[in-house]
Amino acid sequence: MSTVSSNASPSLSAGLGALSALSVVLIWASWLVSTRHSVGTVLAPLDLSLLRYGIPTLLLSPILLRIGVWPKHVPKRPLILMILGSGALFFQIVGFGMQSTPASAAGVLLPGTMPLAAALIGILVLGERPDLLRRLGIAAIFCGGLLLLIGSLGDGNLTWKSYVVLPIGATLWAIYTHAFKQSGLSAFEGGALICFWSTVINLMLIPFLGINLLEAPIGEVGLQMVTQGLLSGFLATVLYGAAVRSLGGTQAAAYTAVTPVAAALGGGFFLGEELGLVTIAAAIVTGIGVLLSTGVLSRR
Repeated sequence: MSTVSSNASPSLSAGLGALSALSVVLIWASWLVSTRHSVGTVLAPLDLSLLRYGIPTLLLSPILLRIGVWPKHVPKRPLILMILGSGALFFQIVGFGMQSTPASAAGVLLPGTMPLAAALIGILVLGERPDLLRRLGIAAIFCGGLLLLIGSLGDGNLTWKSYVVLPIGATLWAIYTHAFKQSGLSAFEGGALICFWSTVINLMLIPFLGINLLEAPIGEVGLQMVTQGLLSGFLATVLYGAAVRSLGGTQAAAYTAVTPVAAALGGGFFLGEELGLVTIAAAIVTGIGVLLSTGVLSRR
């Protein structure tokens, strides 16, 4: 494997990296559409969370056996922030917010605002100083959300849940992003620990929230096992790691600019959501903002 990688031409490596990154974007968009579809059915957010974290826990169990469920060499605060930022708590908050949010709008308010939240944390907490293009990207993301707000005032499709809860979820993910950088863990190690402890939390919540997995149609459960557990929970981790190795972290992150547009198109095609001009414009503006905010087009 390492021999092939070292002998691969730069163009081939970049091409494979780009393909991996675009695959991750499509998985994320599919996850948004799938989650939006199922929150209106018999499956509750806890059911989806059990699949989202339980299946990868089983698949990544060899890594857990090697490093342990609470590695001594990992700083404790980043690990706790990682579990809170992208684990069961994150999923419950996002599931609650998406109950009344179309997938097209969720693409703007969740993955579209994640880079904005990450940039603000970097500026306000870590003392980062973004250049002009990154500041323009942050402004464009804000404008995309503002466009969505203006377009929703007359039709009532979005409620306070959309504009408050989903950005909270995006902020949690941004916290996870910064914490992961400080943890020293690989993508597989971090994913294994987050999924394990999220599964533990989910199991503890069952007596209070209950589960509907056994009552749901087998086709619905099978769909979510694929989209939540295999694709979003496991495969996206592998592909994103490949993209980072081939392109570098900044360029790989730039491909998330496609997610709001892909989620909007997926919501319209698969869920029959109406795509107005304002929604499409908000998705495109947010996508451009995400691209600029990563710094991939900056000189430094």
